[in-house]
Amino acid sequence: MAQIVLKASKGYSQLDDYLEKINTKSIFLVCGKSFRLLNIAKYFEDITERLGIDVIQFSDFQPNPLYESVEKAVKLYKDSKCDSIVAVGGGSALDVAKCVKLYSNMDDSKNYLKQSIIENDIAFLAIPTTAGTGSEATKFSVIYYEGEKQSVSHDSCIPTAVYFDASTLKTLPEYQKKSTMLDALCHSIESFWSVNSTEESKRYSSEAIRLILSNYEKYLENEISASEQMFLAANYAGKAINITQTTAGHAMCYKLTSLYGISHGHAAALCVSKLWPFMVNNISKCVDVRGKLYLEQVFINLAKIMKCETSIEAVNKFESLLTTLCIDNPKVINSNDFEILKNSVNPIRLKNNPVKLIMEDIDCLYHQILEK
Repeated sequence: MAQIVLKASKGYSQLDDYLEKINTKSIFLVCGKSFRLLNIAKYFEDITERLGIDVIQFSDFQPNPLYESVEKAVKLYKDSKCDSIVAVGGGSALDVAKCVKLYSNMDDSKNYLKQSIIENDIAFLAIPTTAGTGSEATKFSVIYYEGEKQSVSHDSCIPTAVYFDASTLKTLPEYQKKSTMLDALCHSIESFWSVNSTEESKRYSSEAIRLILSNYEKYLENEISASEQMFLAANYAGKAINITQTTAGHAMCYKLTSLYGISHGHAAALCVSKLWPFMVNNISKCVDVRGKLYLEQVFINLAKIMKCETSIEAVNKFESLLTTLCIDNPKVINSNDFEILKNSVNPIRLKNNPVKLIMEDIDCLYHQILEK
């Protein structure tokens, strides 16, 4: 079933109509601690009086949600007998809400991570407050169990509806707006060249790229219409990686964030900026079963989407964008960092990459990123 998209520009009446249409009686609201500062908070404060809908709020979770927090959320959801789920916030709120939906009909006496997921039709509305991760369009959730990252994945946790309120983006710090936007752009680019790409995923990713490149300046100036377009771009990028997953750009970026204190989108953009020309110049190492000529055409088509004549021109345009946005390359702190970075690379994401990368290649790319 296609995800329902609602927009704040058309007023809260769309939300009222949606909730009444699905016959909501009690909402389980997953939101961050800054929720009350958002315009949308007033909507839920008044909803019981206006529509007779009860709201049970859950905010007891961390930026990187722990399994124990998810357990608490599932218990509260079950005890309160809510009939729908609403998540307001960034990736963490959505991660928790997705797990609540997936685990709501599981045996709570056993570890949820070790049980088989049983699909359910619980209504799930996502209201993202950043335009970047596209989490509201994906089947993926990340939580932490005993200090280890756990990726939870199932089609059943994709929100049934999403509400875009551009006013939530106005208060974001400029660096966060830039980095989340770049995360969406990297999702789109990586999805486009992924070995798992399909015609459908390419439609999503190409439209996301066009929307980002044509709206980013006005978006950074807080223009409402551009902010709405950025929400839509991130959503399309999310739909794209929901099909393809990300590639080497994301596989390489995670440790950069913790070692150098830069955001995820910042790190991903730096990795893509060096990975892209490497692949263009090493098509002979193509591992996509569709072949070298196919991959060469992929890079040509990607350049056209970016309104460039050649692949190298597209690479240069991407690099120029990072310069314009003041996305700097961190300086290497310790010579051991390169070994730490190489060992951190996610091998699963590497399998999605259309050009084979060996450790020597990855080491070389990290040196380019850190020694610009």
